[in-house]
Amino acid sequence: MGLTTFIIYFALLLIIPLWAQSRVKSAYRKYSQVPSSSGLTGAQVARKILDDNGLYNVRVEEVKGTLTDHYDPRSKAVRLSTDNFHGHSVAGAAVAAHEVGHAIQDQEEYAFLRFRHALVPVASFGSNASFFLILAGILLSSQGMLLFGIIAMAAAVLFQLVTLPVEFNASNRAMEQIVSAGVIRNDEERETKKVLNAAALTYVAAAVVALLELVASH
Repeated sequence: MGLTTFIIYFALLLIIPLWAQSRVKSAYRKYSQVPSSSGLTGAQVARKILDDNGLYNVRVEEVKGTLTDHYDPRSKAVRLSTDNFHGHSVAGAAVAAHEVGHAIQDQEEYAFLRFRHALVPVASFGSNASFFLILAGILLSSQGMLLFGIIAMAAAVLFQLVTLPVEFNASNRAMEQIVSAGVIRNDEERETKKVLNAAALTYVAAAVVALLELVASH
């Protein structure tokens, strides 16, 4: 790889995630100031959609931080950041519905979600060790170690790629659920989609970066 190509790759690895994070933070900041017509908090939105889908065993909990929202399949809990848990915004409703989308996926044993869970240990190892394995393979002129490092990195890339359908499906479920539950009006659908689409960009960016790293390792 030439110096110019290396610089381009390095710049892309830095710029793409920063751009995606900027987009999601901008959309979230904007629509967290727009109150939802339903007047429901994010916690109430999550609880309503969960109950509508018979997921009475899934808890809705508050978690500290900003945009730390997630679904924990082991604890069967939808965890919402403080602002989304207590807030009444369009952004909060969108994020809450998205995380409930993962809970519904879990209930239905959505294939890509199960596959992603199975990949977690391998992908975690790949993310942490692949760079050092590849570097050691180059320095020690060990083809075996280099190949092992590339395979480990490929596992991490596969995890990022499998994450895409999981997240897009959760967002689609979120839109369906908040519309059918009457959480948002028709004129609020556009704002809700913007929040969900901006969040999805972060996963697309992560997948692109992972692919670039894999290509650069060859």
